[in-house]
Amino acid sequence: MTDTATPDLLFRPAGELAGLVRSGELSARELVQASLDRIDAADGRVNAFTHLATESALSAADDIGPGDDRPFAGVPIAIKTEIAVAGMPLCLGSELFGDYTPDQDSHTVARLRAAGFVIVGITSMPELGIMPVTEPVRFGPTRNPWDLERTPGGSSGGSAAAVAAGMVPLAHAADGGGSIRIPAACCGLVGLKAARNRISRGPALGDSWLATDGVVTRTVAETAELLDILGGYELGNANWAPDPPEPFALAAQRDPGKLRIALTTSSPVDAPVDPVCEAGARDAGELLASLGHEVVEAEPPWRVEGVGPMFLGAFGASISLGVLFGGMVSGREPTRDLVEGITWDIWEKSQALGATQYLAIVAQLQVFSRALIHWMEGYDLILTPSLGQRPVPVGTYDTSLDMVEWGRTGEFTPFTAIANITGQPAITLPLFHGDDGLPTGAHLIGRPVREDVLLAVGAQLEAAAPWAERRAPLD
Repeated sequence: MTDTATPDLLFRPAGELAGLVRSGELSARELVQASLDRIDAADGRVNAFTHLATESALSAADDIGPGDDRPFAGVPIAIKTEIAVAGMPLCLGSELFGDYTPDQDSHTVARLRAAGFVIVGITSMPELGIMPVTEPVRFGPTRNPWDLERTPGGSSGGSAAAVAAGMVPLAHAADGGGSIRIPAACCGLVGLKAARNRISRGPALGDSWLATDGVVTRTVAETAELLDILGGYELGNANWAPDPPEPFALAAQRDPGKLRIALTTSSPVDAPVDPVCEAGARDAGELLASLGHEVVEAEPPWRVEGVGPMFLGAFGASISLGVLFGGMVSGREPTRDLVEGITWDIWEKSQALGATQYLAIVAQLQVFSRALIHWMEGYDLILTPSLGQRPVPVGTYDTSLDMVEWGRTGEFTPFTAIANITGQPAITLPLFHGDDGLPTGAHLIGRPVREDVLLAVGAQLEAAAPWAERRAPLD
């Protein structure tokens, strides 16, 4: 019998844990209880969860027995409070949503359940996913297990902190401007933003040209396996990415061949890059070159005047849609006392943005995207730092202020939003640690719908410089 008391249990790969349940060496109840016990022991310091589903999780675990051939039967998972989980609160970190509890699962959650995962709870996020730190007024700050005075990033900060602390082996996340990759970089995890429309946001949400669901994990292999589960057409989708020629899990096992990689530490915004972050990208470039790839210094055409304000306008419109949704499900008119200052400023400014102006912004961003993707024809990947700064101290940003404060966060996370604008897949990998003891990620942007290449080279880097055994000094 596997010892469920060991803190290392939840650090093991999700597929390996499912194998223990399948063989009968470990019961699903024991595994789920181990996750709940770890949450009880650690979350008072980290504050990753906003809701625990103890009874339903143990009940679901009791229905899973040895021989269950679902790939992740009995494995505990957490869901970011951004998508619907039937019978569990959905609030997007905002008081506006009140106690809203959906009565059906999102497609993403339904696929996770079908794969055998057991949902143990809901994780925190900044209000409506606006900030790259997770400090909602409603729930208080989530803290980084590597340094409790630092942010775990955002907006999927609760999920990343839960995985880094060993509360769950992996967790759901979502990315509309870097919200998977930023917390993965802060917490020493793998974070993939899939290609646009790879993963359905249905049934309640329509297409999003910026945002996608995904996961934060410890290994590239797990990320690939989860993309196979989450990706693919759902009946009624208006748009979808083409199916890959083979499962992503197989692609991650293949030699990527010799790639031509553009290395840049030049930020898309006018802000300096921390030397540790820059060194992480350059060290990753040296490692890639040692593996046989051609790595060349290059300057992508992404510092284009007006792109930043256009992105803020488009992103702000999607945030305002969230405000509208919160008011609808709670039956309350959005008011200043129900949302944070930045949210209210975005809401007011978006009301003044006409439909024609919004469509013009989207069209101009698509022109920008075409130019960047055309430039990338000469390269297989773009390599950048994951972050512009080290994980910032908790309290660095004040959400009671306005959009100027939101714009200031671009210095922290300048490299991630580009792939949301263009729809390209992108991944952050926890290759290194700085002298400050904090993870240092390397960020790779792939060609359109080529997650297979990102996963193959990511697995190659992981084999050359393994990271999965690193542990945050929480205990």
